[in-house]
Amino acid sequence: MEASGDVASNPPVAADNGEAGEAALWREFTVGGSAAARQKLFDLHHAFARQIAIRHFRDRKSGDIELADLFQMACAGLLEALDRYDPHRSVGFRAFARRRISGSILDGLGHMSEMREQLSARNRARAERLKSLTIDNPEQLDAPEAMAALVEMATGLALGFMIEGSGLYVAEDQADTRFSPYDTLAWKQLMHALHDEMAKLAGQEGVVLQYHYLKGLSFAQISRILELSKGRVSQIHKSSLKSLRDALYRGRGFSFEK
Repeated sequence: MEASGDVASNPPVAADNGEAGEAALWREFTVGGSAAARQKLFDLHHAFARQIAIRHFRDRKSGDIELADLFQMACAGLLEALDRYDPHRSVGFRAFARRRISGSILDGLGHMSEMREQLSARNRARAERLKSLTIDNPEQLDAPEAMAALVEMATGLALGFMIEGSGLYVAEDQADTRFSPYDTLAWKQLMHALHDEMAKLAGQEGVVLQYHYLKGLSFAQISRILELSKGRVSQIHKSSLKSLRDALYRGRGFSFEK
């Protein structure tokens, strides 16, 4: 189901942390079916789900799983909890959701033997990005058009790797603070500009980039939150990277083509 205009104009922002504010969101969601309220409830409790994932990651004795995989499982559990919770119950949402988030992680770990034969969550995300940026009907393009389309695809992938490599996708207390060859003044300035332009993206473009890169959600999970098809999320991802590239070029004189 396509999201309404209200959802498109509401980037992920923290809801009022007060009990009254959250109660109002639950009324909007459960009574009125508000997708915007569901999105804000997800944002409100996303850090809680991440902390549960981090705890499971730290409790593991072996390093055979990526934290990104646990984040995916925790988000799946949070989405399920949001859809199943009855705010009229005496139990609070986080007490209700904790078991479902942990259960989702444990279920996911139980299937890791099968999942190890597939790509990791991060590689799956990269594959999704590549597919979203793929050139449509390349056989119909002449040589200059094909080259321009290839440059656009490469630029989108490069921007994705830059955002991912900036450390935004890693949990705050898991970030690697060791010296990096990218840790130069020019690189820091570029990343600062990239973050600034990302923050300016409005509507669904800003939402998709923030959820996918900053919060590590898959296209399928974003589609559930925004009530869009996965294909539509893929299209928005592609257009948002183009908007980001154009903004960097206009405002900063930055181009991958030089």
